[in-house]
Amino acid sequence: MIITYLGKQFFKVQQGDLVIAFNPISKDSKLSIKAARFGADIALSSLNHPDYNGIDQLSHGETVPFAITGPGDYEVRDIFIKGIMSEIEVKGKKHINTIYTLSVDGISICFLGAENSKLSNEAIEAIDEPDILFLPIGGDGVYGAAEAYKMAVSLSPKIIIPMDYGSDKEKDSLKTFLKEGGEEKLVALDKLTIKRKDLEGKDGEIVLLSS
Repeated sequence: MIITYLGKQFFKVQQGDLVIAFNPISKDSKLSIKAARFGADIALSSLNHPDYNGIDQLSHGETVPFAITGPGDYEVRDIFIKGIMSEIEVKGKKHINTIYTLSVDGISICFLGAENSKLSNEAIEAIDEPDILFLPIGGDGVYGAAEAYKMAVSLSPKIIIPMDYGSDKEKDSLKTFLKEGGEEKLVALDKLTIKRKDLEGKDGEIVLLSS
C-alpha cells in the first residue's frame, strides 16, 4: 500500500491498480493548494465543503470514481466501507461529518475527517483499534493538538497519520502534536509504503507525510 498526502485532508491510497482518495479538494476551495489530477476508483468525502468534496476532480480518462459522501455501508471492488455519522460544529454552525472505516490488503484504516467532538460508542466500536488512523490536528472545527493525540492513543492504532495543518498557525499545532507524542524531530516522508507485516510491533507510531 502506498499513501500520499496532497494537502489539507486529501490523501491518495494505492494498492496495486486500486486507487482510493479521501477528501479531495474542490476547484471551488479557497485553499492555495494546487489541485491534484489523477483517476480514483473510489472517492470518499467526509464533509460537504469545498475543502473536502472535490470528487469531480478525480475522473481521468475512462476512470470515474465511485463516490461515497455520507454514512452507510458500502462494498466497492471487494472493499467494505462503513461510514459513521457524527455531528460537528465549525464556526458556530453544525455540520454532518462522516467517519470512514475500511480494510485494504489486510490493513484496517480509519479516516476521521473533520471530527471534533467526543466519539460516539458506535464510532468507537466500529473503529476497533485500526492499523492506520488519519487524524485532524489543525484548522477550523478539529481537535486541538494535545486533545487529538490523547484521543488517537485511546483508539490504539498502530500508526497515526496527522492531517490538516497547512497554515503557519496550524503548524504550531503540528509542533504541539509531535511534542505530545515525543516525536519533536520527526522527519516527514514523501509517501508511506507499507505492507501488513510492517505493522508488527507498532503501537501509536506517528508517521508524518509531506504534501
